[in-house]
Amino acid sequence: MSAPAAPWRPTACMLCECNCGLQVQVSGRRITRVRGDRAHPASRGYLCEKAQRIDHYQNGPQRLTQPLRRNPDGSFSPIDWETAIREVAQRLSEVRDTHGGASIFYYGGGGQGNHLPGAYARATRAALGSRYRSNALAQEKTGEFWVSGHMMGGMVRADFEHCEVAVFLGKNPWHSHGIPRARATLHAISKDPARTLIVIDPRRSETADLADIHLAVQPGTDAWLLQAMVKTLLDEDLLAHDWLEEHTAGLDTIRPLFDGVSVQRCARICGVDVQTIREVTRLIAHARSVSLFEDLGVQMNRHSTLVSWLERLVWLLTGHFAREGCGFVPTPLQAIGHHSKRDRRSPVAGARIISGMVPCNVIAEEILTDHPARYRAMIVEAANPAHSLADSPRVREALSALDCLVVIDVAMTETARLADYVLPTSTQYEKGEATFFNFEFPHNAFQFRRPILEPPEGVLPEAEIHARLVEVLGAMPHELVSTLRAALEQGRDAFAMAFFGAAADRNFQAIAPVVLYRVLGPTLPHPNAAVLYAVCHLFAFGSPESLARAGFESGDQLFDAILDSPQGVVFARDRWEDIWDRIPGGTIQLALPELFDPLAELKHDPQPDPDYPYTLSAGERRGTTANTIFRGHEWRRRDRDGALRIHPEDVAALDLGEHARVTTRRGSVIVAVEASDRMQRGHVSLPNGMGLTPDEGAETAGVAPNELTRSEDRDFLAGTPWHKAVPARIEAV
Repeated sequence: MSAPAAPWRPTACMLCECNCGLQVQVSGRRITRVRGDRAHPASRGYLCEKAQRIDHYQNGPQRLTQPLRRNPDGSFSPIDWETAIREVAQRLSEVRDTHGGASIFYYGGGGQGNHLPGAYARATRAALGSRYRSNALAQEKTGEFWVSGHMMGGMVRADFEHCEVAVFLGKNPWHSHGIPRARATLHAISKDPARTLIVIDPRRSETADLADIHLAVQPGTDAWLLQAMVKTLLDEDLLAHDWLEEHTAGLDTIRPLFDGVSVQRCARICGVDVQTIREVTRLIAHARSVSLFEDLGVQMNRHSTLVSWLERLVWLLTGHFAREGCGFVPTPLQAIGHHSKRDRRSPVAGARIISGMVPCNVIAEEILTDHPARYRAMIVEAANPAHSLADSPRVREALSALDCLVVIDVAMTETARLADYVLPTSTQYEKGEATFFNFEFPHNAFQFRRPILEPPEGVLPEAEIHARLVEVLGAMPHELVSTLRAALEQGRDAFAMAFFGAAADRNFQAIAPVVLYRVLGPTLPHPNAAVLYAVCHLFAFGSPESLARAGFESGDQLFDAILDSPQGVVFARDRWEDIWDRIPGGTIQLALPELFDPLAELKHDPQPDPDYPYTLSAGERRGTTANTIFRGHEWRRRDRDGALRIHPEDVAALDLGEHARVTTRRGSVIVAVEASDRMQRGHVSLPNGMGLTPDEGAETAGVAPNELTRSEDRDFLAGTPWHKAVPARIEAV
């Protein structure tokens, strides 16, 4: 008789922001089968091939199962947890007491699909007085956050499921997703003769293959294309006048900014003919509904913040907002990319801090200096800045110069190899976990993922690590903990009164996550969920109508439903008219004065560097690449070395063989060559996720793109890097 089949267990993918619901089968410590979960309220059974690979994350190489301390000779020795927590607390306390808590920098709090550690880390940061932080969002989204915040008070998404015209700007959702059920949605749009799919991308991507219109801009010239589209709207009076009069301010201010703009000149620069620009602009203006999504192709590129503003002007001037098939302000359970007009700056570089995050491109600059306010210690959690940030050689130099570097992660990453202490933690499938990338409308859903595997002996979840650090640092309020435990014994109502009474003290708010973990966590089937208690109550306080329409009367009810619903729960139901209540004063601000000068600078033609005549996209998403949380590369059956993609005519002109040398202002590497007519002449690309350092003696696959990028190549306002427009020279070897 054959053995019974393993049960299917609900969980979620963690390889892009959509975090689609999955059902998996497990054998021992292996995830053996994966399928889409039809009961998941957002993805509804959708699945792409990336999810089939999650076992390569769960059982990847270089897994850590014991704390490590760096020896004077650079090697590591295992230590027990008590020693590790005590010494880490002591080392960080010494930095705080000598130089102030602001000199302790935190990087993390948002590993893909691994968001709860960011909440618990707040407590450790508060205990140390750490003021500055960052994560990967500051490499990508902060310019967009700044623009949306100043125009509409918060982040904006769009309804691609119902739009007549879909526009993807610098985005290839076939691979990068970013919208629910991405490939199914793309196919639905492309097959419907009443709908139009527009892609703006230098490369003929997989999404461009499906498009009705592909605007193949010259790399790095999106600002000129969008400037021409806005100019066309103004010249041809394609504006939604009544809508603009009712809902916006600043139109008369921005009109003169486009006086003298030549659509013909913009067309010449961006490489799209004038007639096509005008026809696409008219199509957008006359459409019933338009949804637009900008992504890393422009957000990690020249003029990125300016582009974010110009693309919003295109769909706002035509009134495509706050109705079905158009843009909207979502109701997230926990705000991502929150907006503040407070002008905070980093202590050394004076870089603008957006959504609480220091630009990644200035982190090394904040360390490698004799400035008294420099960062002197770092906590890095579920992140790998030594590999993922621009100018990896300089980042490694900066991390090595710190007085203390502590890494909390599941594997011995490039950053962990530079650390003084490495603290091993559970994988995303060995603990309760969640993601706060919940941006759907009108029904928004949230999933708390239950663990599907037991963690190996010797690791701790991040919540436990931070609770222990707070305790050893002497910041845990033991008397209050006892009071809250006594209140909890009387019931949830008594606990709520005691907890939120204590939360009136701002000093308590920051350490509240570990207090919840210690008090409420032991009573829950999955203690990691404790911090969601506060999140649910705060959501109920801030969005009571959305919550009530979803069928919940209180934050307590929502919290229990999330814990009882392993496949996710709809927590908000909204109406299109509700969106205007989320716009400050109900009025969209069209004019952003900080961007007037950068707009005026477009009167100057871009000047190529003759020493670096090619434009390199450093970090292209491909079907053969993945997040660098995949430490191994045995899953990759094609393009194992991450070849340089280059147009066949450029291959012939340069007389390239199987390999080529790529040289930028930062470095030089030898790479495999792949001739591809998907690239324009003069445009080349290297994939993301490559060049990871494997176990000692093993072969490295591909090239790490950030060996070729420079930290000083960044947006003037947000500091986001220009990874998609790196000047390069290509030579035969």
